Amino acid sequence: MAMWIPDFSRFSGPAYAALAEAIGTAISEGDLSAGERLPPQRDLAWRLGLSLSTVTRGYGEAVRRGFLEGSVGRGTYVRDAKAVTAAASGAWNTGLARPAGDAIDFANNLPPLGGAERQLAETLRAISGEPGLAAFLDHWPGRTAERHAEAAGAWIETLGLSRQGRAIVLTNGSQQGLFVALLALARPGDAILAEALSYAPVLAAAERLGLKVFPVAMDEEGLLPQSLEEQCKATAARLLYTMPTLHTPTTATMSEARRRAVAEVAERHGIDILEDDVFGFLPRSRPAPLGTYLPEQTIYVASTSKSLAPGLRVGYLSAPVRHEKALRAGVALSSWMPPPLMAEIATRWIEDGTAERLNEEKRQIAEGRQALARETLKGSRVVADPAGFHIWLHLPEGWRPDAFEAAAQREGVALRSARSFCVDPAVVPSAVRLCLSHEASQARVEDGLLRLKRLLDEKPGEAAFIV
Repeated sequence: MAMWIPDFSRFSGPAYAALAEAIGTAISEGDLSAGERLPPQRDLAWRLGLSLSTVTRGYGEAVRRGFLEGSVGRGTYVRDAKAVTAAASGAWNTGLARPAGDAIDFANNLPPLGGAERQLAETLRAISGEPGLAAFLDHWPGRTAERHAEAAGAWIETLGLSRQGRAIVLTNGSQQGLFVALLALARPGDAILAEALSYAPVLAAAERLGLKVFPVAMDEEGLLPQSLEEQCKATAARLLYTMPTLHTPTTATMSEARRRAVAEVAERHGIDILEDDVFGFLPRSRPAPLGTYLPEQTIYVASTSKSLAPGLRVGYLSAPVRHEKALRAGVALSSWMPPPLMAEIATRWIEDGTAERLNEEKRQIAEGRQALARETLKGSRVVADPAGFHIWLHLPEGWRPDAFEAAAQREGVALRSARSFCVDPAVVPSAVRLCLSHEASQARVEDGLLRLKRLLDEKPGEAAFIV
């Protein structure tokens, strides 16, 4: 078999990154197949006129992105992409860091603080003047926990899901809620399903728990019921993870008809649904949650970290009562309990109307920034919701998502390549996610969009790689 030699003419940036990008492109275009052995690093370095260290670094980057695997004495091979989650895990691990220096943050999908800081000061003053502060320093007292759960149930009802006959479990944010749900509903080796583009931390958690994640194809509304049907039959999956409202990264929202169709497939195959609705508070009008159509098979996740403030780590699970014991055990195992003081703050804000006022403030900020993005990126293929925190930007011909992410970083803008969200790293759409909500200054958001507009109007550099 002839040695595979990458063509660098389509890529820009450092040579090691161009090599990793070329490997990913060759896999997605069928030039490299699962299980195929790559050329020895020394041979490839000689043929390309690169240093051995550059090729070694490029292979290492391709391994990090989930394209390759290798071991000493065996060589380096293209990974089997049928059930890959490591690429998402790597994307999540690298995504934990804040953007370097003074980079404009379009990478982190976090809410603007708005008036939350002022409200927090008022709430803490009120709490500090009341008796019984010791309750917030001790293990969670039952009466307080009941009140917090009552507020959580009321909050979830504003999002369209009845609390009747359901267990409400508090967690340390939605991230722990999702992890605990995976822990409760699946066992190592089980297959689970997720949209082909999915929230990277869930894919990372699934990997850590030994679960096999299989992709469900999507269209502009989200996951396709026919693809879900096919994957249920092919994989015997136990669980579907989905984000039907303001999906990240694509911004898709399922229609009522689509939700009913998804619920019908799940009911027919007896699989549970893990519904991530952390952005459900943003749209002014939306269909009811999936859990409305299949309540006995749906675990629903909401959070204050997206809706009120990113540091307010309080998550809410609404689940069938049969799952309550396992979910509570998962919370106790991983953190014992959510911090009572945080749960108290969230509860007071729900009870006195502060939560809804902060939500409305965030909707208005999001709507303003979406309008700014539509105007600034006019002529580009932008997919967005008028009230969303993020947009899905399809790249013009010639740009690859990883190369665009690197180019944006050089321009002082942090964003996320589509690769960060791929269940199958061999199938990467030519798009990037831009999060517009976390920057405090509207001027910085506009500046970042203008920098990206200039990049979009340019052609990527031809063979501009550095040895």
